[in-house]
Amino acid sequence: MSKEMLNALDTLEAEKGVSKAVVIEALEAALISAYKRHYGQSQNVEVNFDEKKGDITVYAVKEVTDEVMDSQLEISLKDATAINPAYEVGDKIRFEVTPKDFGRIAAQTAKQVILQRVREAERSIIYDEFSAYENDIMQGVVERQDRRYIYVNLGKIEAVLSKQDQIPNEHYQPHDRIKVYVTRVENTSKGPQVFVSRTHPDLLRRLFEQEVPEIYDGTVEILSIAREAGDRAKIAVRSTDPDIDPVGTCVGPKGQRVQALVNELKGENMDIVEWNEDPAIYIANALNPSEVSDVIFDMENPKVCTVVVPDHQLSLAIGKRGQNARLAAKLTAYKIDIKSESDMEEFYAQLDEQESSEVEETEEIVDSSLEDEANVSDEEVTFDETDESETES
Repeated sequence: MSKEMLNALDTLEAEKGVSKAVVIEALEAALISAYKRHYGQSQNVEVNFDEKKGDITVYAVKEVTDEVMDSQLEISLKDATAINPAYEVGDKIRFEVTPKDFGRIAAQTAKQVILQRVREAERSIIYDEFSAYENDIMQGVVERQDRRYIYVNLGKIEAVLSKQDQIPNEHYQPHDRIKVYVTRVENTSKGPQVFVSRTHPDLLRRLFEQEVPEIYDGTVEILSIAREAGDRAKIAVRSTDPDIDPVGTCVGPKGQRVQALVNELKGENMDIVEWNEDPAIYIANALNPSEVSDVIFDMENPKVCTVVVPDHQLSLAIGKRGQNARLAAKLTAYKIDIKSESDMEEFYAQLDEQESSEVEETEEIVDSSLEDEANVSDEEVTFDETDESETES
């Protein structure tokens, strides 16, 4: 068994990357528990594993005392000095107590420890490997599903795709190949657990990096993504090279590049807009495909604006169930209020009427105040004249 044990430890270290010292430490602890369990010994037991020969030896450790209270834990000074005159009170002496049949127990225990360490090593390797894929994209195969998850085989591990991470109206069948975004990797008591998503906005970012070389090498940058998975998405891009059109680059010749992403996401529409440092131009671009006449910012809250569009473009700017406006607001991080040109004209007309009315009211108040002052002056003059005449009489 000695040679087999050493060979097993060497193989474990070479193939699984598990340190021999770590396994030996765990093996010694397990053998102590096994010895106590089988032979009913107390806590003063030590197990030594010879790394060169592979021999396992069990020792009972006793403390040297003047008076022995427990013979299993203590030894008298007289008996200790009989073994070695150098022993003093408080010293620890080890006595070999290896049972004759302990080899069988040791072999069983060693097997269990090694298997456990192998499992732990494999889990650690898988966790480390898939942790590197966190916030990245992977391709997997749909295996099965239940009420909570769809299980996707990523090779060495089975990832879970929850309902909120599934694209609405997308149906998954066993053996379907799908691309998923790894949101997080957890090291649980049952082993590594990988969570993936098909609805995460960064899935689009990774897909574009795969499809558009200019995005991968940084010539074109994706600055913002707004997405309603399975239906529509808006992506804001800019180019670090003035000679490269970022939108045209992402769309590709005859729309081939963006069409590849639409096909991967089962028909999800893509609006690629150009980012601009001028918020007004950026917001106008974000409301594509509608035309924008003007963008008016709120002076009190700079993140709130009113967008004016031609009357015939109002429904297009708002979109189906407000989707276009909603995605544009998410993309730009502005609160957007969309109004038609006729609505703005009415608004300005009402504002003018209100201002005119306020001016008229102000003028009436001023005129009334002047009349009151005039009347008061007349009364004062009349009173003075009367007073003077009475005085003369």
